Amino acid sequence: MNSQQETRERGVKCDYLFMKKQNEVIDNLIETLKDGQEGFKQAAESVRNPALKTLFSDYSQQRSRFATALQSEARSLGETKPETSSSATGALHRGWINLKSAITGGDEHAILAECERGEDSAVEEYKKALDDGLNPSAQELISRQFTDIKAAHDRIRSLRDASKG
Repeated sequence: MNSQQETRERGVKCDYLFMKKQNEVIDNLIETLKDGQEGFKQAAESVRNPALKTLFSDYSQQRSRFATALQSEARSLGETKPETSSSATGALHRGWINLKSAITGGDEHAILAECERGEDSAVEEYKKALDDGLNPSAQELISRQFTDIKAAHDRIRSLRDASKG
């Protein structure tokens, strides 16, 4: 094998590893979004306050749209089966699992605190993804989504702080 062939093969292998890593990053974000979608849906069903019900519903739908956009991005990068669900261990890791206990108590402050904890994880996952050297289109999409994720986190935190009452 000549050096030109070796260089080409090495380049193909590097491209493959880059794409595989990129797809893993996107799949992880999709799981995070699916966890948030389900968490916000449960929160919306559990609060009495109509404004919070609407807000949580909106965030659940937003997470669904974001996940769909990332699934499309993953397919455009050659992934045949992008992530489509959340994971139980991921939900636990991402803080949404404690929402169930807050919901049973029906305490708005506790529900907001659990939503914020889930959002803390989402913000961290997005920060990690943005530091992973994604291709330009994935970087732009994830960066736009991160702006909205961060805004949701900050809004929930301020509502939680205001609900201490």
